[in-house]
Amino acid sequence: MSTGPIKRVLAALCLAGALSTPASGDERPNILLVILDDIGFTDLGAYGSEIATPNMDALAARGAQFTNFHVAPTCAPTRAMLLTGADSHRTGIPTLEHMVIPEYQGQFGHEGELNTAVATIAEHLQASGYQAFITGKWHLGRSPTALPAARGFDRSFILDSSGADNWEHRTYLPHYTRAEWWEDFEPVLEFTHEHYSSEFLTNRLIDYIGEGDPDRPFLAVLSLQANHIPLQAPREFTERYAGRYDAGWDVLREERRRAAIALGLVPESTQLAEQPPALRDWGSLSRREREFAIASREVAAGMLEAADHHVGRLLDWLEAQGQLENTLVIVLSDNGPEYNHPTDNRAFAMWLAVQGYSRNPGNLGEQGTYAFIGPEWATASASPLSLFKFHAGEGGVRVPLIVAGPGVETLGLVSGFSFVTDIAPTLLDMAGARPLVGREPITGRSLMPVLTGQSDTVYGPDDAVGLEMSGMSALWRGDWKLARSMPPFGDEQWRLFNLATDPGEAHDLAASEPEILASMMEAYAAYEARVGVIPAPEGFNAAERIAALGWKAFLDQHGLMLAGIGLLFVMLLGGGVILVVRRQR
Repeated sequence: MSTGPIKRVLAALCLAGALSTPASGDERPNILLVILDDIGFTDLGAYGSEIATPNMDALAARGAQFTNFHVAPTCAPTRAMLLTGADSHRTGIPTLEHMVIPEYQGQFGHEGELNTAVATIAEHLQASGYQAFITGKWHLGRSPTALPAARGFDRSFILDSSGADNWEHRTYLPHYTRAEWWEDFEPVLEFTHEHYSSEFLTNRLIDYIGEGDPDRPFLAVLSLQANHIPLQAPREFTERYAGRYDAGWDVLREERRRAAIALGLVPESTQLAEQPPALRDWGSLSRREREFAIASREVAAGMLEAADHHVGRLLDWLEAQGQLENTLVIVLSDNGPEYNHPTDNRAFAMWLAVQGYSRNPGNLGEQGTYAFIGPEWATASASPLSLFKFHAGEGGVRVPLIVAGPGVETLGLVSGFSFVTDIAPTLLDMAGARPLVGREPITGRSLMPVLTGQSDTVYGPDDAVGLEMSGMSALWRGDWKLARSMPPFGDEQWRLFNLATDPGEAHDLAASEPEILASMMEAYAAYEARVGVIPAPEGFNAAERIAALGWKAFLDQHGLMLAGIGLLFVMLLGGGVILVVRRQR
């Protein structure tokens, strides 16, 4: 007799709370949530990478390693959904702040910061007696009602920018006048300590936990900058990858595809989708371009290994305190790998020069340098999936998720579909906590039936899950996915894929399956209406929008300097002309 129907009934009952067995007293687990930044589907060792991530791999080996977990195409919407369990269009952060359009003005769910209609995991758990701490990237707002100190966290040291330098207190984009570091309710205007981001943020979180109440369970969030631009890492980690990437991105992309198949992450039928035509060919690079590309990839590997090292230090510290055995650990990435090649934008290149950032391959990754992998290496990080961050292709939205600790069976690979809004209800379930009354409802589903081995998935074949961010759109239902990506690497066309056989999205079935396409389009329209999506304008190009804002910010900050240089040039040119005329006379 098949157990499938029984498992689905159990899952549904657990979702409704009928089978939930809340932990109480000393049984309640601590929760450690590790958020990685811009990590691709196959960037961790357990997912087929050549990068050494032994601490996270060990968690995967003793817990659950998800192979079909999805997030938003970029950081802020993912983080909003992760911490609230609600769709991003209900949280106030449906997109990145640099991509906000005028139509959002005054509209509920589009406030530009975490609104007060939703409650965070920390707020829910705080009401159940938990203490909560967070260090690292927040990016959900810094008003008195949006900072983590106002949203259930007892202590916080956070970054409310999309990124920042990893060595110094300075911004990484002209869009910001400073790196928005905050401790509790106060801005941090300078660092008074040695600062490599992964090391410092781990140390500060250890301090917070150590200073907390030992008799109360805790939620600790370690939100690392690895691997967000600028890619930076201590030489001791970067140099371990010398020569590893000399063969180029196409070779690495194929290596990762084969590794993912060998590990069982994807079916043997998985093929690579065609690369976007704008991507560079490895053989066409100049010597200088190739040296920078190789060095940047080495830094990316070193940065991720360094992050794993510091996660390991935190786990070791918890073990030394006698707390690790009762700590539920979750590791995930906020979106797929970063594709941006910043120096393609002239304003950004000028800003880097003004800031004094170096891109010398000889010491890339160290203090004062600025590295990035660009779209070509990003496709290798996401391999065998298609596209990358900012896009609705699986490479932009399917990322690693590892869960291990008390209450979690040693499951190995988990292939059932899951979504970022599922994390919040899962943690509340594991903690035996009830959601606060009167706040925006949690729409994700608890993964507890999966983690305890009762079910393979919490979604049935007819359950639809939608996603939208600035026109980047997707809907998953059963084996099917409907997707649309906008420029610069999308064309606004709706495509249909069967992910059970084609997770690489190499074969668009929209023309051959018109009935399924129509049904999926209808379900997507219902999703938009339900959550209140405000459509992006036709032809919306996120890269162009961000670049335009970059130019404006650069001119606002350095316009007088440029005007002065221009005036000096005119004066020198004018003086030269006068001198030539006099000599001719």
